[in-house]
Amino acid sequence: MNAPPITIAEDSDGIAGTRRIWAITSVLTGMVLVVLDAAIANVALPTIARSLHVTPALSVLVVTAYQLGLVAALLPAAALGESLGYRKVFFAGTALFVVASWLCALAPTLPWLVAARFFQGIGGATIMALGVALLRFTVPQHRLGAAIGWNALTVALASAAGPTIGAAILSVAHWQWLFTVNVPLGAIVLLASRVLPEVPCSGRRLDGLGVALNACTFAALVVSAELAPSRPFLAIVLFVGAAGCARVLVRREAGRPAPLVPLDLFARLPFRVSVIASMLCFTGQTAGLVALPFYLQHAFGLTPLMTGLYLTPWPLTVAFAGPMAGRLADRLPTAWLCLAGGVFLAVGLEAAAFLPPHSQPLALGLCIMLCGLGFGLFNVPNNRNMFLSAPRERSGAAGGLQGVARLTGQTAGAVMMTLLFELTPLGVAPRIGLAFGAALTLAAGLTSMLRADAPAAMRGAPRISD
Repeated sequence: MNAPPITIAEDSDGIAGTRRIWAITSVLTGMVLVVLDAAIANVALPTIARSLHVTPALSVLVVTAYQLGLVAALLPAAALGESLGYRKVFFAGTALFVVASWLCALAPTLPWLVAARFFQGIGGATIMALGVALLRFTVPQHRLGAAIGWNALTVALASAAGPTIGAAILSVAHWQWLFTVNVPLGAIVLLASRVLPEVPCSGRRLDGLGVALNACTFAALVVSAELAPSRPFLAIVLFVGAAGCARVLVRREAGRPAPLVPLDLFARLPFRVSVIASMLCFTGQTAGLVALPFYLQHAFGLTPLMTGLYLTPWPLTVAFAGPMAGRLADRLPTAWLCLAGGVFLAVGLEAAAFLPPHSQPLALGLCIMLCGLGFGLFNVPNNRNMFLSAPRERSGAAGGLQGVARLTGQTAGAVMMTLLFELTPLGVAPRIGLAFGAALTLAAGLTSMLRADAPAAMRGAPRISD
């Protein structure tokens, strides 16, 4: 691991041997950090509220601050990576995440914890924005689909294990230990990152005003989403403000060779279609994941423990389907794989919505497994297409926008379900949410077909067999 970094000029088709293994380990462990931290922190909210003597509503700021830092920093982190070098910025972001985790563990008050979580989100954004971009320069191009499949496997397993790990830690230790566990994992990422490929950087200066406008846009969007159910007028005002900031930002970035908002990548049809399809799929998937626990407990009468057990096959099936989809995406047209994934996910959600309460548990389990299979088949090929539609030197921007699409879809799905719970009876809202989720995921699969016949010149990659 003390070998000098390999530049892309030395090896244009990835790096080889043990260096590749350590580089992949660094990226995937970084992804575990980001996903696991979000999952275990959610479990700890009631405990944190009691320990810091705050209301449950205020404790939610621990989650909101992390999400805000994450979404506001994705595009700036990607631009900074292209400017200073992916490896250097990835290392710095991981170091920030580890230091912020230690500050979370030391937090004596809620404001301290919220501030530390915000900086955690900024560090996590760097890992999310540049992780897959670094994988693109680590593995040969014909193995990128497989690498994205490994990433999907890692994220799915971390998501599935997060609540269990969090509960296990809380059963034997104080909540501060939830954040302390990030330190050894972060040390592995930092040590292994020394062999990540040294991608040539552009050296362009980051536009400070553009970064500020980007932060204002996403901050207003996140806060408006949080306030939408309880204070709709203020939420609308914030949403309009976010739209105004976004308009100014887009006009400012138009015409730049490497804009903070990747307008140059949106000119490519396959990339544009992949981003839209990703937002639709994540909106539908999140609506389903929020609706299912209420549906299982109120319509089927399951306990919270049984509800968790019934939902566990979803991420486990994603973990199985992700690597398989990655291998298929390197050999088959990705548009058709995304269509199949969208259809499977839609059928699973729709079938669950129409299951009678006296149905056999096996039928419900099969619906949930079909959802996981569909999401795995959709997400990996769609992300592969997104990255291969972008020039290699714009991989950081593609990674940033991939993260924005995911978080935007997840926020939209959660807000949609919140509004449904506010406007419709509890016995009806989950079924409607599942049906809406099915419609959106089917739309995601159908949207993917728009790139099936895209001219080769618009694809932005040597081979995207759509």
